[in-house]
Amino acid sequence: MKFGAVPTSEAAGLIAAHTVRAHDVTVRKGRAIPAADAARLAAAGLCELVAVTLEAGDVGEDEAAGRLALCLAGPGLRAEPPFTGRCNLHSETAGILLVDRHGIDAVNAIDEGITVATLPPYKPVVAGEMVATIKIIPYAVRDRALERACRAPIEPPLRIAPYQRHRVAVVSTLLPGLKASTVDKTLVSLARRLDPTGAAIVADRRVSHRSEAVSAAIRAAVTEDRADLVVIFGASAIADRRDVIPAGIEAAGGSVAHLGMPVDPGNLLLVGAYGPVPVIGAPGCARSPKENGFDWVLHRLLAALPVTRADIVALGVGGLLMEIVSRPQPRSGGAAPLGDLADDALDGDDDA
Repeated sequence: MKFGAVPTSEAAGLIAAHTVRAHDVTVRKGRAIPAADAARLAAAGLCELVAVTLEAGDVGEDEAAGRLALCLAGPGLRAEPPFTGRCNLHSETAGILLVDRHGIDAVNAIDEGITVATLPPYKPVVAGEMVATIKIIPYAVRDRALERACRAPIEPPLRIAPYQRHRVAVVSTLLPGLKASTVDKTLVSLARRLDPTGAAIVADRRVSHRSEAVSAAIRAAVTEDRADLVVIFGASAIADRRDVIPAGIEAAGGSVAHLGMPVDPGNLLLVGAYGPVPVIGAPGCARSPKENGFDWVLHRLLAALPVTRADIVALGVGGLLMEIVSRPQPRSGGAAPLGDLADDALDGDDDA
């Protein structure tokens, strides 16, 4: 590709490097210069233009962006028509964006003129949302570089994991001092979280804060309510693997994969299972509509993605979601009644 000033009289058919306006003529950046416009600009006294000349082995920016986009887009993604060297990828369905970072890094390392930008991995997306953009920086790239970029990922590095779990059962444990209105608001907040995913609450089971009651509620949620995901909101925070909620999961015949996560708010989250059905022991902050670690785990499980101990412990970098200055426990050393802590959780201020 040649780039530089050329006599205006010789610019017909070349690509304008910049937008040029002279008298009543406008030549647009990145577009071929019509012969009539070149003649009129020359007649108007414009001696030269900065233009681009494509050479053998060059691939124009739009063609290059479009070809690369098709190589990067996996299931659940569509490529929009390229324009000005850019091709955007959009989700065809609601779900979780999966990104092979090594594949994207490999493409971006091929040539400085070839770039790919994506949303963060595991981001929940809705149908039609833009998840990535391929941008060719110059007006053309060498075909060899484009071929290498297209071959860099072994598999398409971008795809959507659609939501597959749609029946959510909620188990709420109760203690004196926990207001019924707090539980009601919790369900409203969860329903709003589920709405973009196509999932819904199919059971609202409220039981005493005892492991045997939790155990019975889990079994009923799966066998009677046919839930494919169970979320447990405890009246008191999970303090240990021997506490009420993990003990109840195990008493039902289930298992606890991991307790705790390096995400704040969201530290006191539990991930387990009852047979093939995932079970989340929700932290207190999950009562709030504000984003917290519960959202990260909830959306992955709704998309039927595995959430292992290794997945959870890898969330620490970037896991500090907000600074919480008003939390009464545990940072300030203050104490608050149970009901007050639950209400604070609705504001996203507590893990209890």
